[in-house]
Amino acid sequence: MQNNIHFSELLRLIDERSTAFRAAIAAAPDLDVQVPTCPEWTLYDLAQHLGEGRRAWAATVAAGAAATAKAAPLGDPVAPTGREALVAWLAESTRLLLDALTEAGQDSPCWGWWGKSQTPLTAYGAARRQLHEITVHTYDAQLAAGDPQPVPAEVAVDGVEEFLSTICTTTEAWPHGAAAVDYRTTEGRSWRNRLSEEGSRLGAVPADGTEPADATAAGTANELLLALYCRIPFDTLELEGQRILFDQLFEWDPER
Repeated sequence: MQNNIHFSELLRLIDERSTAFRAAIAAAPDLDVQVPTCPEWTLYDLAQHLGEGRRAWAATVAAGAAATAKAAPLGDPVAPTGREALVAWLAESTRLLLDALTEAGQDSPCWGWWGKSQTPLTAYGAARRQLHEITVHTYDAQLAAGDPQPVPAEVAVDGVEEFLSTICTTTEAWPHGAAAVDYRTTEGRSWRNRLSEEGSRLGAVPADGTEPADATAAGTANELLLALYCRIPFDTLELEGQRILFDQLFEWDPER
C-alpha cells in the first residue's frame, strides 16, 4: 500500500501521541489503577511497557541491517516509580526513538517481526508501527485515567491501513476457502483483504463494484482501529456478509 504519511509527519505524530500518553499519566488519579483494556497491567505497568519498548526500538532502528532481532533498550530500561520522574523518563524514551529514526532516515533497513507481511523492513515501516502502538496505548492510558479521547482521524485512518498491512497480510496459506474481506471508513477510505492459498494480501476495493466482498466491516476510522486492536467489541461495527470470516481471521495466527 502507499505511504500515506510523510516520514517527517510520522515522527511529528509519534511525538504528539507520546505527549498525549504522558498527559494521561500526569492526570491519572493513581498509577496503580488497572487498565481496562489491558487488565493484567496497572497504569504504571503500561508506562513501563511503552517506555522500555520505545527504547528497544530506538536501539533496533540504530542497529540497521546488523540487527537480527529486537535490540536491548537504550539507556535505563526501568521506569521510575515517582510520577514526575516517570513522565521525564517517558519523554526521554520518545526522544531516543525519534533521534534514532531521524538519524536512520526512512529507507534504512530495519529488523521487524513482520517480514512476511506487506509492510517494509525499513525505518519507515518501523516508525509507522511505532506510531500506532503508541496511539493505541495512549487510548489505553486515557481510558484508565478516566478520559478516553477518539484517535485523531488522520492517525486512525493510517492506523487501520497499517494494521491490515502489517498484521493481516502474510505469505502463509489461508487455511479456509478463498475470500475477499472489505474494510470501509466513514472518512472515505477502504481496503480489500484477499485471502487464498497464496496467503493474505491487501489492496484497493474494486471501484466498479463488479466484485462484491464476501464480508465487510464498516465504521469510523476510530471505531475500526479500536475494534481491530480489540479495544472495543468487533460487533459494534457495521458487519455484512459472512461474519464467520472475521472469526476465522481473529483465530488465524500464521507464523510470521
